[in-house]
Amino acid sequence: MSTKVELRHGIYRDSVVLMQVSQAVAACRGVTAAIVAMATPLNIEIYERLGFDPEAVAAASPNDLLVAVRAEDDAIAAATAELERQLAPSPTSRTDGFGSPPAPRTLASALRHGGSLALISVPGQHAFVEAMDAIQAGVSVMLFSDNVPIEQEIVLKDEAACHEVLVMGPDCGTAVVGGLGLGFANALRPGPVGMVAASGTGAQEVTCLLDAEGVGVTAVLGVGGRDLSAAVGGRSTLAAMRVLDEHRATEFIAVLSKPPDPKVAEAVRAAAQRLSTPSLVSFVGMGQGDLTAATAQILAALGRTPTAPPEWRPPYERGPRAGFIRGLFSGGTLCDEAMAIAAERLGPIASNTPLQPAWVLGADLHASGHLMIDFGDDRLTAGRPHPMIDQSLRLERIAQEASDPACAVLLLDVVLGYGAHRDPASELAPAIAAARERAQRGGHDLAVVVSLVGSLSDPQGRDATAETLAAAGASVHLSNAAAARTAVNLVEGAGR
Repeated sequence: MSTKVELRHGIYRDSVVLMQVSQAVAACRGVTAAIVAMATPLNIEIYERLGFDPEAVAAASPNDLLVAVRAEDDAIAAATAELERQLAPSPTSRTDGFGSPPAPRTLASALRHGGSLALISVPGQHAFVEAMDAIQAGVSVMLFSDNVPIEQEIVLKDEAACHEVLVMGPDCGTAVVGGLGLGFANALRPGPVGMVAASGTGAQEVTCLLDAEGVGVTAVLGVGGRDLSAAVGGRSTLAAMRVLDEHRATEFIAVLSKPPDPKVAEAVRAAAQRLSTPSLVSFVGMGQGDLTAATAQILAALGRTPTAPPEWRPPYERGPRAGFIRGLFSGGTLCDEAMAIAAERLGPIASNTPLQPAWVLGADLHASGHLMIDFGDDRLTAGRPHPMIDQSLRLERIAQEASDPACAVLLLDVVLGYGAHRDPASELAPAIAAARERAQRGGHDLAVVVSLVGSLSDPQGRDATAETLAAAGASVHLSNAAAARTAVNLVEGAGR
């Protein structure tokens, strides 16, 4: 066995690009472990978990590119060649005209060429300056970056109000503007619904449920998960509602959010009453309606009769079983909704993003009872791709839970669309089958329930993905609420 470990100074690549490089190298014949990533503390931890020597990277800084490959002796050369091929810069396209202007290298120079929206995705500590440049140039901003201080968010949104533009974010993962999906976005048909969302996966859930009923959108305006906090006060939500109210093609406005500050929630509901366009305000949380019910209300307001969202059953049905639900989510709102549904019937659900402070998970993210983890939380995505792109942390945890005889049901979400993993079922289906087999060897039966968020036109193939996961033994639901209730029924029924 041969090992190659190297720190390359002064080289930066986007985390998503590096994840793809790592996957390409790991797929080479004879490779047993590979990581190609910026040498952040989290990536160094992953490097060490893969069994590489900590001393070899003792001098690493987050500005270094970390390369580590372990392979059979006769395979290391080919793996190294693939690594260099993947990291090689793309050839510069040639221009036809003499003296053609160079491509913009900064946001400021790009804005001089025009445009009405800037999408900013840089590390959070650098996002404020770029966003402020765009706002002061009179351009709306989709701020994909997370880990932006809340004080900076407030300043940006106040500045945007002065310039009559909109700030979507920070941590805005999903938007649809002018028919173009930005960030994590599904392939949606045009239609009459305009959406304001302090919840990326919540917006994806509802728009995909609408898509299944043949209803499309005019726009999806994300505002960032903190916009309805007491500190931010719904600044972007209220502005986005006004924008959609003035948009002639929008016949219905839906406002979605994870649990908001109560006073801000009141202000948003009051603002909705003042709109000239019919609207619905839906907040996910304890005692609130779920997103599937909200979708049915939208359809009814449009004169449609809602039908039951599609489901795909495994080859055999499972009955109730004693034990606990372990929810492993990539979408924060999907996690919140599932927790709220489960907690109403099962009691406290431990989480890294708990609905109640007393339910918080410890630093090791383990609990002896019911738990649900949002792997997309900022604290778990620092220095690594979002779990909708990189499933490695969830795959590891699925294997761990399968070994725990107290785990009766695994509850997972799978989010399709542009920006997400190209074929999540290719990794999850084998992991689900292996988890069930491991549990059976340990003497217990493990049920797997999947909430699938996707449209019929998504590039991964909604129905093909669902069928692959169902064949591996999962019960698959297009409704996240239905998936959560299925999981609850399985463990709750064992006590009757």
